[in-house]
Amino acid sequence: MSVIQVQVLHPDRLPALIGQEIGVSPWRSISQEQIDRFAEATDDHQFIHVDPERARNTIFGGTIAHGFLTLSLLPSLAEDALPDLEGKTIGVNYGLDKVRFISPVHNGARIRGRFVLDEVSRRAGNEIRLRHTVTVDIEDNDKPALVAQWITLSIF
Repeated sequence: MSVIQVQVLHPDRLPALIGQEIGVSPWRSISQEQIDRFAEATDDHQFIHVDPERARNTIFGGTIAHGFLTLSLLPSLAEDALPDLEGKTIGVNYGLDKVRFISPVHNGARIRGRFVLDEVSRRAGNEIRLRHTVTVDIEDNDKPALVAQWITLSIF
């Protein structure tokens, strides 16, 4: 399976791409500062995320990113990975069918998103609904951080 290497894609080409990996984002680091800011924004201050000293003595051996932090990066990873759709005025989240958090993302780890197009459906005139299986890889880890079925709407 090859990754689509175009910057702008006509929406009529989408059905032919179902089942293909259509984008892979660059690697990006997850920092303790980012984890701390997410904890502050969500009021989730569990020590395995924000207390490096205490987290060092757990099965994780240090702090880890919140699973929801990793999940919340999907739009940004997609922005770096997926081609723009010709004529699209905006894209919005529509939901998730399934999410599984598989491996923890340690402070300082690098992640990337891989996007497989699963479904394309035209909706009310100017909308296309897309479903991707997104795998968030962790560099040098055999298991991904998460796998999700992510649904978005592209509005034209």
